[in-house]
Order: sequence, then structure tokens, then C-alpha cells
Amino acid sequence: MIDLNPNEIESISILKDAASTSLYGSRAAFGVVLITTKKAKSGKSNISINAYSGFQIVPDKGRPDVMNGTEWARFKKEYYEDLGQSVPEAYQNPDQYGKGYDWYDAMLRTGTINDYSLTISSSKGKLSSSVVGGYFKQKGVMLNSDYTRFSLRTNVKYDLNDKLTIGVNLAPTYNIDNSPSTDGQFFSGGGLLSNATLTPPILSYKNADGSYPVTVTTPGVTSFPTPNWVRSIKEITNKTIDTRLIANEYIQYEVLDGLKLKSAANVELVQTLVHYFQPSTAGRAFASAPGQLTANLRETNRRFWTWLTENTMEYSKEINGHNLDILAGFTSQKYRYDQSVISGYNFTDDRVETIDAALVKNNPTMDIQEWSMLSYLSRLSYDYKSKYLVTASIRRDGSSRFGKDNKWGNFPAVAVGWVVSEEPFMSKFDWVSFLKVRSSYGVTGNNNIGNYTQYSTVEGDVNTTFNNTTYSGSAVTNLGNDDLGWEKTREFDLGVDLAFFKDRVALTYDYYKKETSNLLYTLSVPIESGFSSFTGNVGKIRFWGHEFNINSDNLVGKFKWSSNFNISFSDNKVLALSSLSDQLIVWQGFVSTRTKVGGRIGQYFGLKQEGVYKNQADFDSSPKLVDSEVGTIKFKDVNGDGVITTGVTENDDRTEIGNPFPKFVYGFTNNFKYKNLDLSIVAKGSYGNKVVAALEQGMVNLDGVFNVLKDVEDRWQSEENPGAGLYGKTTGSTSHDRDDFHSRYVKDGSYFTIKNITLGYTVPSKIASFIQSLRVYASVQQAFVFTNYKYGNPEVGVDFNGNQPSSTTQGIDFSAYPVPRTFTFGVNVNLK
Repeated sequence: MIDLNPNEIESISILKDAASTSLYGSRAAFGVVLITTKKAKSGKSNISINAYSGFQIVPDKGRPDVMNGTEWARFKKEYYEDLGQSVPEAYQNPDQYGKGYDWYDAMLRTGTINDYSLTISSSKGKLSSSVVGGYFKQKGVMLNSDYTRFSLRTNVKYDLNDKLTIGVNLAPTYNIDNSPSTDGQFFSGGGLLSNATLTPPILSYKNADGSYPVTVTTPGVTSFPTPNWVRSIKEITNKTIDTRLIANEYIQYEVLDGLKLKSAANVELVQTLVHYFQPSTAGRAFASAPGQLTANLRETNRRFWTWLTENTMEYSKEINGHNLDILAGFTSQKYRYDQSVISGYNFTDDRVETIDAALVKNNPTMDIQEWSMLSYLSRLSYDYKSKYLVTASIRRDGSSRFGKDNKWGNFPAVAVGWVVSEEPFMSKFDWVSFLKVRSSYGVTGNNNIGNYTQYSTVEGDVNTTFNNTTYSGSAVTNLGNDDLGWEKTREFDLGVDLAFFKDRVALTYDYYKKETSNLLYTLSVPIESGFSSFTGNVGKIRFWGHEFNINSDNLVGKFKWSSNFNISFSDNKVLALSSLSDQLIVWQGFVSTRTKVGGRIGQYFGLKQEGVYKNQADFDSSPKLVDSEVGTIKFKDVNGDGVITTGVTENDDRTEIGNPFPKFVYGFTNNFKYKNLDLSIVAKGSYGNKVVAALEQGMVNLDGVFNVLKDVEDRWQSEENPGAGLYGKTTGSTSHDRDDFHSRYVKDGSYFTIKNITLGYTVPSKIASFIQSLRVYASVQQAFVFTNYKYGNPEVGVDFNGNQPSSTTQGIDFSAYPVPRTFTFGVNVNLK
């Protein structure tokens, strides 16, 4: 979606129930989003200009609340005093540092955003066309981050005669994205933002002369080198250039009255070039001084193309109120992706960012991926006077990703509807303007696995030793499964559409229940097999929920007010897993989740904290770890064996400590209009979900060299001063405080957000003869966020390495790119 110019969009529809998604087959495994782009209106010509500019800031609320200079120096002073050691000179006078240096803030800036779009549409006689050109430029709120997009879309339709129509749609885009590796946890592949947060606040990221030091180190305290993360983010280049072309051509011929043949060909071509360069002066990890690192370069060239052909025949007929529509067709699709990577390191001059300048060049790598699909589809729709409705459909998909005996999947669906308001007996209920009940049942498939998972793979250049002699050869490194088949979801839907008071109030209700069986999942296998994992069809999961949507025209006079409110309740239950185990444990960094038969997907799985051992009596009477002491963190003895076990065993003291999925989500939109003024307020929220603040792991390193949370001030310091019971003492076994995943990391993720406020004014059309309409507006996005989650953005969505999380590792916050508050000022102009 980021590559799509919003001004190209005419409408967006979301298809979720089995009947509406059935014709899309496996492409509808996770629902369908239909985006209709703008086309010329019949008999009209128009030129429109849309433009806005603005700026972005990161709100203070949500930033990590770590210690300032004085607080951290005092914390370290107390640490050495607790150890009974002499306090280093750097910490003897904490007040000298004041607030110190805010490394998190130093990584940020005020961003800017600009968007310009021109639309020209024309419809004259047999020819209609629409052209949308756009330019988007964003300077991100993180240093050295920016994004530029050039886009063009043209939709052309020509009626050769009353029977024959042809059309061509072309959409080239060109994007440049420069984004340093800011996302992810400290010590990971990226994590620049998290690393900066942990840097001691008594150290400056800038010299007195305005230059940036390569490293920063507390004098006389440690040789542990800290890279200057501000310098790193400024100097590391991670630029992606993306060139894309989407083309669609179609021809439609009406053979007979009501009988139409249509053939369409779709092509998408993409080339992506990624240039990554880290100079020798830019560090990436703690404990490694950048001066000891060598510059490294990685050039990635990705190309993919896909073509899709769709051929359909549709027949529509109406006889005395009986309406019949029959659709049949077939589609075929081919996809190819290849990637080549060249890399090297040890550059004599950081200013020369070419592979030829690398003294050490790694072997080039290349990856090629292909898949194909062939599908047949048909649909029969019948209604009588739009009162009684029946639709039946079936799609048959064949995928290259499955074994020869399981390539094909059949996906039928049926839907019925009854427009009750059309019945004569409803005339007495004149306040009901529309009432429809509907139901559907259908099956969809999923083939979202690797392209060659069915095959065992052989890797060359594998070395082994016999009789003290090394031999080179080949080995099977991946266990294939030619029995792999389609994952299938069976869904039942029941809904009601209701409108009152001449459609001023409209209510929609949907209930859904679906079961996904033959889940495609990769499982661990015993190491005795010689392999680590195996992909198969395992398990069954049930999902169900209720969805409500209300639209209302609250006021319809000179002052107009309309609203939309929607709310969704959902839940899930694991019915079965593999024969190897009734539970699945997944790790993401130090965080683990459990998916267990009888429970929900991806539940947080860890220890339950019960404060700290406040005194000797508390310690003596409580279960404990082997290395527990008075003042260290205390966990619940879940299995009741009298001791605390944290290792990965069958019967340790871990338990489910949080659910990442909300009890319900909701949205609320209000539109107001008075004369030429308009106001829109869009809000959304979530309730009942938990979030893991995994970014805190480094910020509770009680005996380390990192900065820590301000809350750590209220730690256990003595039996007389036990603190709030959240953090143990700094001189004990602090690794359990930090590295054992436990309930203190699990936070309330409920939130309510004012996503957008837009105030507009439509200038009277008499302003100029050539202007049809002119509207100016001001908007703020992410205006307000109300949440107990102290890191600001409960809608977290990155894993340990800054990538998208899986379904079993949701809601884990590893310090993502901050969500900015955006202020824009824009204009919409339609010319005659």
C-alpha cells in the first residue's frame, strides 16, 4: 500500500465472509482487499489538483523513561557502595551532570511531508481515460531516514462498438527509501534506536567543536566501548530503490444479449536495488569499538515478475422478476523471483562505496524462486425481485507448491439472503426502511509456504572428517514432504442488515465461525533424525466472533452530523496440533509464546513475578531459585514442587501470563458540516490485549553499564527499604531480573486513539470562472493516544530483528520506528 498514491483510489472494499471471497480461492486465505482506482465519469471531463505539506514530530509521551545524567550517576554510585567498593570518580558527584544527554532525543528530528497529485479525466463518445500523476516526499523523524515516491497511473477504456470494449491500465512507480536499521532489540542486527536509549546519559554524543566522536566511554570506569549511535545513524546508508510496473489489458465482447466474454492479462514487473554501507567509523554493537570494525558493503539486486491471465464468460438474464447470473472461467498465474547479493569488507577509504574498493570480497550469492497456479471457477447467482437471493460458487486451484498427489484443492461456497422488508407484512413497520437476513458457508485454501518445501534439498560443499582426513561432498540439509496439501478454512457466517427512519440509521451485524484444518506449519523434530525441522499439515484452530457496524445521520439540517461506529469481538481456540506434541513453544529473542491444544494461539509463556524477597523471613518461607538471595526477584511456584525452575523443561514454573489478542476492537468516526465548513474526527481503539515491553530487557540491566529505567530507583536496597517490589537488588543474581521472561514485562495494551482530525473549508465556486470547487483543510494524524502502555504505541509490529512478526509472536515491542504526530495543510481543486 505504501507504493500506491492515495489519490489514485476510487474506493476500497474488504471482503471477509466465505461467499464473497470464494471466487478468489487461495488468494482469499486472509480476506480480500479490493482497491478500485479512478476512472473517468461518463460524459464528463475533469482536472483536479490535490496537494498537502506538513511536519511530523515524536510526542514526548511514549518515549522510554530512562534515567537522566544525575539519576544514573547516583544509581551507579549506590551500586558501588552496595558492593562495598570505592566509587569511581565519574560517579562521586552525581549533581554535576544535571539532566545530562538525551540519546533517544538525539536520534530524532522534526520530519517533513509533502504530497502533490494531478488527475486528468475525460470521457467523450467511445473513449474514456483517467491519468493520475503523483509526487510524495517525506523526511522521516529519525535521522537519515527519508522516502520519495514518483507515481503515474493511466486507465483507458475504448468502446469499439456496442459489443466490443477494450481497456488498458498502466501504473509505473519509482520509490527511493533510505531507512537506517533503527528497529529491533539491542544487540540485534539493527536496533540503533534501542542501543542509543541504553547509552549512559553522562556521555555526550557531540564534541565541543560540533564533531561527533567515534566512541564514548566513561573515564576510569570501564574499557567497554560504546559506539556513538548518533554518528552511526548519520553515516550508515541503507537505501532501497524500487522500480515497479503494473499493467492490465482486457477485452470484453458481448456475444449475445446478456452473454459476455472477457479476457484479461495482468503483469507486474519489479526491480529492487539495495545499497547498504557501514563505514569503519559507524558501530553496530556494544563491546565492539567501531575503530576495530572494518567498513562493509552489501549490494542486493532483486527482480520479480508475475503474470496473471483471467478468462471468463458471464450470462445474465431477467424473466418476470427472476434474475439469473452465471459466471465461469479459468485463470493462470506464474511468478518468478531472483536475488543476487555481492558483499565485501575492509575498505581503505570509507568514501569509496563500491565493491571493487573492498580488499576482501565475499562469494556472491543468488536465490531463485518460482511458483505457478492454475484455477477454474464458476458461480451461479439467482434472485427473485431482489427479495430472495441464492449464490453458489466453486473454485478449483492447482498449486506448484504441493506434492503431485495434493496439488489441487476445491473451494465451494453457498450464500442465501432474504430481504424481509420487501414482504407485504412489513408495511405496518414503516419505521423500518430495510431489513435483510443472510447466511453463507464456504471453504477457502492457503498455500502460503515455501516454493520448494515439498522437496528435500541437497547442499554442496559440505565437509566431513573420516580418520582425521577432511572430505568435501554433498548432504541433504532439508527434510522435504511430498504429502503436503492445502490448508483449508471452513467458514459459516450469519448476518443482518437493518435500516430505520428512511435510512437515517443503518445497522449491520455479522457472526462468523471458522475452522482452519491441515495447518501448514514448520515443527521441530528430534535431532536424532539429522534435521532440525519439518513442514507438514498439522493441527486445527477455531475462530469466531461478532461484528457490529452502525451508520447514522444524526442531524440533517443546515448543521449536518453523521457518525459511524463499529466494534468487533473475536476469539480463537486450538483444537489440535501435531502428533509430536500438544503444544508449540516459539521464541522471539528472550520472549516465548505457547500455542497449546485447548488454549489460544501465541499466548505469552513465562514466569509469574511475585515481588522480591523482602527480608530473611520471606526468603526462608518461599520457594526460590538456586541462586536466589534476600532482595532478588521472586517468582511463583507454579508446579508446586517447592523450588523455582526457569529452564526449558516439561514441568518448569512457566505459565501463560498474557494474551496478545484484544477482547474487542472498535472505531468511531464523526463528520460535521455547516455551510462551507466540514470537520471529520476518526478514532479507533482496542481493549483487553497485552503487550510485551521487550525493549525493557536492556533497560533493567541492574549491574551493567547501560542506562536503566527511572523505575529502578525504587528497587530493593535493604530490608528497611525494599522498594516497590518490582526490581531486585543490584548485587544479586540480576540476570533473572533481566533475561528471564516474566510477567513484569507484560503490559496492558488497551488504547483509544484519535487517529485523524481534519477541518476543511470549501471556498464558494464564484471565486473564479475556471474553478469548479476549491477546498482547503488542516489535519492532524495520531492526534491523541490514551493508553496505560507507557511506550506510546501499543500497535507494535516488529520482531527481534525489526521484521514483521508471525501469528504466534504478536504484540512484542522490540523498539520500533516511532509513530509520529503529523500536521498537514492541504488543498483540493477541481477545474472546469
